[in-house]
Amino acid sequence: MMLYTVKEVAGLAGVTVKTLHHYHKIGLLKPCEITDAGYRLYGAEELERLQQILFYRELDFSLSDIQKALEDQPGRLMCLTKQQELLIARRQRLDCLLKTIGESIVLTKKGEIMEKSAMFQGLNADAWNTALAEQSQYLKDHYGYELPKVETEQTDEMNDSAAEAKQFMDFLAEALQAGWKGNDPRLHKKIEEHLAILKDHGHPVDAQTFAAQARFFLEDDFHRGMLESQQLGLCYYLCIAAEMYAAANQ
Repeated sequence: MMLYTVKEVAGLAGVTVKTLHHYHKIGLLKPCEITDAGYRLYGAEELERLQQILFYRELDFSLSDIQKALEDQPGRLMCLTKQQELLIARRQRLDCLLKTIGESIVLTKKGEIMEKSAMFQGLNADAWNTALAEQSQYLKDHYGYELPKVETEQTDEMNDSAAEAKQFMDFLAEALQAGWKGNDPRLHKKIEEHLAILKDHGHPVDAQTFAAQARFFLEDDFHRGMLESQQLGLCYYLCIAAEMYAAANQ
């Protein structure tokens, strides 16, 4: 049986010797033999297990989850088959994200706005949690509130809600540029439609609560900056329009 030193295995697999030492220490990948001189040696079975470990690492599994997955797998073929399914699903999601990014780049170069329904194609729970991480940390640091993690089953609704919210804010930005007053009937009709959509998605917000949220965005540095980066004056305009709408719907 051909045996390999830890240095040789590290070279074959593209990992560091330190990584292999750590895998040994936590019991994830043990060498088949340790010489009297203390050298770790690995055989074919250990190389196969390392391959499976690295496949799971590509899928962003934690080391503890990898340990559990390997313990639960009845055999190498079953393990590889499951990993193949997961990697294919990831590739499809990445292909979708790359397509969305590519289309966004092309349209941005042309000075055109991307169709809202296509803007969030490919965003999954991990992508949403990454996108919301900064805001969640800010809310936790300043208000003691942390945004709940987005679960996989929520992603379709999140994508739809984000697309509608983007459309709503784009409408307000265009209204601001056109010089509409904060009590313009067209603006209030759009706010009414926006609140109705929120209600349909399980987030009922009345006119007074919406105005209070808009005021919070204006007074909070982080959220004001988010809106003002889209359109100068947008956060102030949203607040005025929301408060006028609330006053008209008491």
